[in-house]
Amino acid sequence: MITRTSYVLAVPNLQKSAEYYEKVLGFTVYEIGDPGWRFAERDGCRLMLGECPDAIPPAELGDHSYFAYLQVDNIDELYQEFHSKGAKIKYAPQDKPWGMREFPLETIDGHRINFGQQL
Repeated sequence: MITRTSYVLAVPNLQKSAEYYEKVLGFTVYEIGDPGWRFAERDGCRLMLGECPDAIPPAELGDHSYFAYLQVDNIDELYQEFHSKGAKIKYAPQDKPWGMREFPLETIDGHRINFGQQL
């Protein structure tokens, strides 16, 4: 049984990324004792942000910049929260033929996340 999900993300500027995840996406960000890392948590999701200024920018990875599909309880409320804080959302929530209502967003670093709610 998987008891928790964590995603490791390379970010070019740790301070900017940490601020984005906290202020725009509502994660709680904390230090872990290593200056090159921050952890960000919201509900059952943990992000491990590692500063990698010389890595390939995620925006240049095309479809490979998607790193998560997060299922939520209230997709429309979450969309409004992110939209009101200026998140770069590709499109408003849509009902999909596979039984999900979802929307994708792109982070400040170019990582992409899909959020979905079962119909």
